[in-house]
Amino acid sequence: MSSLYSRKDLSSRSRKSLSDSPPSSPSPSTKSFRQDRASRSDSSGVESPSDRLSARTGTYTRRENRLASLSKTDDNSASKDYKKLYEDALAENEKLKSRLDDSKLELTKIRSQLDRVAQKQDRISERSTVFESEKREKEALEKKVSDMEEELKVLTELKSDNQRLKDENGALIRVISKLSK
Repeated sequence: MSSLYSRKDLSSRSRKSLSDSPPSSPSPSTKSFRQDRASRSDSSGVESPSDRLSARTGTYTRRENRLASLSKTDDNSASKDYKKLYEDALAENEKLKSRLDDSKLELTKIRSQLDRVAQKQDRISERSTVFESEKREKEALEKKVSDMEEELKVLTELKSDNQRLKDENGALIRVISKLSK
C-alpha cells in the first residue's frame, strides 16, 4: 500500500514540476489564446467561470500533449543515448583494463629489475664484508708472522747464547780438569 502511495506521490510531483515549468517556446495559437484571454479580462474586468474553466482545460490539454510528445522523444533519444553511453563506457573500460594490464606488466618488470639490483648490492656488500673480514684476517696473520719473526730472532739469539754458554762451560770444564790433575 505504501509503495502505491509513493508511486502516486512521485507521479504527481513530477507532473507538478513539469506543469510548473514554463513552456520552452509557445506556439502561435497559445500566444493568440493568451492575448484573447488578456483582452477579455481587460475589457470586462471579470472573467466568467466558464471562460476560466475552458482556459484551464485548454491549458491542461496543451500541457499534456506537449509533455506526451516530449516524453516520446525523450524515450527514443534516451534509449539511444543510453545505448551509446553504455557502449562508450564499455569501450572506455576495455581501454582502462588494457592500460591496467600494461601497468601490471611494467610493474612486474620493474620489480624483477629491482630484485636483481638488490641481489647485486647484497653480493657486493657480502663481497665487501668478506673482503673486509679477509683483510682483517690478513692483518692478523701478518701481525702473527711479525710476532713470530721477532720470537724467532729472540730464539736464535737464545740458541746462540746457549751455544756460547755451552762452549764456555766446556772450556771451563777442561780448565778445571787440567787444574785438578
